[in-house]
Amino acid sequence: MKVLLIGSGGREHALAWKIAQSPKLTALYAAPGNPGIAEEAAIVALDVDNQQAVVDFCQRTAIDFVVIGPEAPLVAGLADTLRAAGIPVFGPSAAAAQLEGSKGFTKDLCAKYGIPTGAYKRFTEAEPAKAYVREQGAPIVIKADGLAAGKGVTVAMTLDDALAAVEECFAGAFGSAGAEVVVEAYLDGEEASFFCLCDGKTVLPLASAQDHKRVGDGDTGPNTGGMGAYSPAPVMTAEMVERTMKEIIKPTMRGMAESGYPFTGVFFAGLMITKNGPELIEYNVRFGDPECQVLMMRLKSDPLPLLYAAATGTLGDMSIEWRDEAALTVVMASRGYPGAYEKNTPITALPDESATTKVFHAGTAIKDGRLVATGGRVLNVTAMGESVSSAKDAAYTVLRGVSWENGFYRRDIGWRAVARETA
Repeated sequence: MKVLLIGSGGREHALAWKIAQSPKLTALYAAPGNPGIAEEAAIVALDVDNQQAVVDFCQRTAIDFVVIGPEAPLVAGLADTLRAAGIPVFGPSAAAAQLEGSKGFTKDLCAKYGIPTGAYKRFTEAEPAKAYVREQGAPIVIKADGLAAGKGVTVAMTLDDALAAVEECFAGAFGSAGAEVVVEAYLDGEEASFFCLCDGKTVLPLASAQDHKRVGDGDTGPNTGGMGAYSPAPVMTAEMVERTMKEIIKPTMRGMAESGYPFTGVFFAGLMITKNGPELIEYNVRFGDPECQVLMMRLKSDPLPLLYAAATGTLGDMSIEWRDEAALTVVMASRGYPGAYEKNTPITALPDESATTKVFHAGTAIKDGRLVATGGRVLNVTAMGESVSSAKDAAYTVLRGVSWENGFYRRDIGWRAVARETA
């Protein structure tokens, strides 16, 4: 099978690394890729925003299957364009990708199908939103409706922070993504990420993970795209997985099909495990980043037949195997992230890797023959271990082999699971 992978981040490096191991693979191409992905795939100079150019490349190269990594091309309808050209593709239609592309769409779906989530209201103007915030009080959550690269969400612990977040959205801080704002109730509990493959009618549970959204140790500072993750998440017990499937995933799949938007691809449910059980914070329509990195480390099965089955409606025949070990990844980011940061800072050394350790490239490039950091989140230092604490120890040991003066990272990734182990 000749495969084209769309994307250039740490998630796509993890997918490329795992797909490259498939005995069913003939050739792997990636666009736009990154230096890490280049070790696994042939990099194609392709403007992935030009959907017809992607189709032309697939037809010219006789691509059998396209895997779309990031959310933006999905929301823009790249999967629809490829399907219309008869090219099998992993990823939802633009209509189904509204689950991530519009927070309000997802909230309305939850309300219609009785899916547990925080109470909410949608607003297109600042003053009514601020009035509602004052009426509800803090803590409260303010979300830009559209895609904002993981940065359009403010968990406001004070009224002033909430009002400022509303102002920020309507002042254009997130562009068109903030033209509508969703204000929702604060959910108290422990967060978890839960993943499933879906082919429109069948859903196959994958695994759980826990992300660390705040930039600083102890879950302090502003939200980011994610500063580290581990899998599995101990909070997702067998009972909690069963409830999540019954109360959240299956009603969503049914609701999407009944709405005329059958979902194919990967459901990524961001959950809050509250005293009432699992409640939905948000949906994403692609593998998480950095959660994908720990999932691919733990995945024992060949990913290619699984992704192809989700794309072609044959998931009912599939099963999946996971390694028993835990996996943990630490994000190395550019100083200043998630705010402004310097680009093109040199990374002068990377550590040796082993069968249980891997450094995924998330925001790197080669400039003048040197590896440089071009993104906010730059490297994902990943390791496996018998427990989360041993995976953590291994990841931080590997991380010490990275030479990059402008990098920083959280030192407490996995702290909740580690605390459970020592309790």
